[in-house]
Parts: sequence; C-alpha cells; structure tokens
Amino acid sequence: MCIKFLFDRTFAFIGIILFSPLYILLSLIIFLSMPDGSPIFVQRRVGRQGKTFKMYKFRTMHKHHNGSSVSVKGESRITPLGAFLRKWKLDELPELWNVWIGDMSFVGPRPDVPGYADLLEGENRKILLLRPGITGPASLKYRNEEELLANQENPQKYNDEVIFPDKVRINLHYYYHQSFALDIKIIIFTLLGKELKENC
Repeated sequence: MCIKFLFDRTFAFIGIILFSPLYILLSLIIFLSMPDGSPIFVQRRVGRQGKTFKMYKFRTMHKHHNGSSVSVKGESRITPLGAFLRKWKLDELPELWNVWIGDMSFVGPRPDVPGYADLLEGENRKILLLRPGITGPASLKYRNEEELLANQENPQKYNDEVIFPDKVRINLHYYYHQSFALDIKIIIFTLLGKELKENC
C-alpha cells in the first residue's frame, strides 16, 4: 500500500528527529550503567520474503549471557535499567531507523529470530509477505508476554507450543484483513495499552 509506505517513512523520520535528544540521553545512561558493551543491541531478524536484516534496539541485557531467545520477566540477564526500558517499550525506539530504511513498518508481525520462520508451513508462510512491524495485533495480545512466560514451568516450551502458534494465527488473520485504517487503529490501541479484538 503506497499510503502505508509514505506514512511509515514520514513518521519514522519525524520520530527520529523528535526523539534524537532522548536517544542521546538513553545511550549515555546505558553506557554508564552497562559499560560492557554498546548501548545499541543489534540482532539478525527475519523480515519480508524471509530475508534477514539487522534490527536495532537499546540494550537491556548484560553483554555476556547464556540465555535463550525467549525473554522472561525478572531473569538475571536483564538489568534493572533494561527492565525499565522494556516496561515502557523504550528499548524499541531505535527500530524507527529500521522503519525509515524500509526493513520494518510501524504495524506488522514482530520479526522473529532465524529458525522460527522455518517452522511456517503452507498458508502460514503468507505472513512472510508482510513487512514486520514495531507493533501489531499479536503484539497487542501478548504485550505482557514476559510476565506470562515468567509464570510457566517451562517458558521455552510454552512459547513454542502455545504463544508462537497463536501469534501465527493472529498474524495470518491480519494478512487477510490488513488496511491502513486497521493499522491506525492498532497504533492507537498500542499507545493506549489496549488489546485489539480480532474481528476489528
């Protein structure tokens, strides 16, 4: 959608300009509190057409850890500052750069780490035709995902067997019902911290 393309580029650029003082401040705070690495965390994620790209976030974990790809609230690898950044989603601000350069959109499926995309089969692979987003309907439903996983005996298993398949189902529904109006609604609901009903 041309209007979505223009919306993403325009507001990503505006966001980068407006938040540039905050970028500098947070980078300095992260560097001083976690001097063992860069303030920016760079990770390979799977994007549109299954191609990988570098996603940028503020670092919220100790540089050297042996954790899994599933994050759980309260785990030791997440620093106190990192927990604060995650709670208010400030760690995702650098993703505006990903939107600006076209790797991501404001709204779409959250990009997974390599490996999970390989689990998509048949019709579910249509999700890979979408540009990944900073937020989306699945992100709204699982906005408290880390807290949910913290209550599970086996967080990795619960993610793989319950959360991931449900996210795939929700994202496929979004694929078939996507529109610019729906994207605006998702952005508004994200800012309000509300869950979006799937029939919207």
